[in-house]
Amino acid sequence: MTATTSSGSKIVRIGTRKSNLAMVQTHWVRDELQKHFPDHQFEIEAMSTQGDKILDVALSKIGDKGLFTKELELGLLNQDVDLAVHSLKDLPTQLPEGLMLGCVTSRENPADALVLNEKYQGYTIQTLPEGAVVGTSSLRRLAQLRYHYPYLEFKDVRGNLNTRLKKLDNGDYDALVLAVAGLQRLGMGDRVSQAIPSAVSLHAVGQGALGIECREGDSRILDLLKAIEDPDTRDCTLAERSFLRELEGGCQVPIGVNSFIEGEQLTLTGMVASLDGQQLLKDTVSSDRAEHEKIGYDLAQLVREQGAQAILDEIFAQVER
Repeated sequence: MTATTSSGSKIVRIGTRKSNLAMVQTHWVRDELQKHFPDHQFEIEAMSTQGDKILDVALSKIGDKGLFTKELELGLLNQDVDLAVHSLKDLPTQLPEGLMLGCVTSRENPADALVLNEKYQGYTIQTLPEGAVVGTSSLRRLAQLRYHYPYLEFKDVRGNLNTRLKKLDNGDYDALVLAVAGLQRLGMGDRVSQAIPSAVSLHAVGQGALGIECREGDSRILDLLKAIEDPDTRDCTLAERSFLRELEGGCQVPIGVNSFIEGEQLTLTGMVASLDGQQLLKDTVSSDRAEHEKIGYDLAQLVREQGAQAILDEIFAQVER
């Protein structure tokens, strides 16, 4: 079944999560579309997702497929909204039948951020002392940091950004690892003590970019979205998503990436790590940017040959248990 709409309406309904960051991102999308299409009326419809409601359980224990997207996708399929704005890293690589990734916008800095309690100001992730308590809810960040800094103590942290920062400032944690992009978008870029180098922590697939989902074949919406798409970010993130899809990983599997374009050449680095940080496999593929899907696929095969599948099989077995 292909979902389409033939409506010539000038009203466009935008679905979003209710979190502060989601609302900031969605207002940016609305304002950009309004600039390009002043004759249209863009309305925002905010929804609560499962991931917003469950704040006392580690993400990795909930089962993460569609955790922050399912309610928005139902809104699309039921034609309650015309497009949905996601942090692209939250959007599964396999979308429901009838829906598609209609647009990827320009990317903020995709790096992970070290945010420090005041007693450690001036430190970096490399210089934090043994036993310092670092908060993160991401298995990807956790696995990489355990690999590089096994002497640090890691503790799960949930809640919205303000809640996490309050826990940090109250001394529950010595440091947090968050996304540079989210802090910047919320006007909190001054809280970034260090943008963690990619040599230490490869970022999540799609991190820093916004993905806009819509119904397949909805030419009215797809024509509007063309105006705010960033081709470089699109090609890089499609390569990243191809790598993730081929390894069948969700956002709570320790898979990280880094990508960039020079001229017409797209370079993708990918990583798979064990949960305990004991094993970390990494490789890189470069090719013509038009081959972005193949780049991701080829990179997945390279890390598989190094032993990534055994690591992933063990992780999936733990999740099923």
